[in-house]
Amino acid sequence: MTDSFKSSRTDLRVAIAGLGPIGKKVAEALDRGIEGLALAAVSAQNPDKHCSWLAGLTVKPAVLPIGALCDVADIVIECAPGKLIRSIVEPFVTTGKTAVVLSAGALLDHEDLIALAKQHGGQIVVPTGALIGLDAVTAAAVGTIHSVRMVTRKPIPGLAGAPYIVENNIDIERITEPLRIFEGTAREAAKGFPANLNVAVALSLAGIGPDRTRLEIWADPTVTRNIHRIEVESDAARFSMSIENIPSENPKTGRITALSVIAFLRKQRASLRVGT
Repeated sequence: MTDSFKSSRTDLRVAIAGLGPIGKKVAEALDRGIEGLALAAVSAQNPDKHCSWLAGLTVKPAVLPIGALCDVADIVIECAPGKLIRSIVEPFVTTGKTAVVLSAGALLDHEDLIALAKQHGGQIVVPTGALIGLDAVTAAAVGTIHSVRMVTRKPIPGLAGAPYIVENNIDIERITEPLRIFEGTAREAAKGFPANLNVAVALSLAGIGPDRTRLEIWADPTVTRNIHRIEVESDAARFSMSIENIPSENPKTGRITALSVIAFLRKQRASLRVGT
């Protein structure tokens, strides 16, 4: 741990795995100050690339390999490629700590991590991210949800390079009007669009699961925002919600994703919590 990192004995120590647009935004919020929390460490594939950014922080966190984060932190924020999810999450949940997972789609390929968290008293948190109304879905799931359907429209850059598009030879770069490129389950979408549809997986985990949650994906050259519309039928309520998210520096992710993580962190030691 660097000499520059200091925290009170009661502070929750936070580590961030991945310094893309989301990781940096969360780190900057912690550096400005979130009550009861302290940024302890970060990890990045190429730490030298982030030297000048790190130098701009008020308190420089330790820069560590992923495997060392658990030694210095109570919570890890996973902001990395999905293939790294196990190496980031497993050490935390098996020591009774918390892992905040943004690569929710990758979690479906490592569902045993949930059992490990239960066995060892750890916790995996999938933040609300780009999806408003997730509290309503969670509440409805306490009763009986009959169906959940989601329609996503994204600008072309937000879908380019997805495995499903490559495997099916879909030339979305040339389309001039909205094109439905996928219809299926949230689990199928997570495999075909691993960097694009974490929001759909979060919805499925909150509700009726990845195999019953239905999804349409549209490549739409007429939009500049990531648009999600969700319709839920349950024994408690029928509701729909729609949100248009402004993309971050990474066109596959909305700006609100980082803000959702920051909101979660603020709840940890807040004297007032709103929402489940």
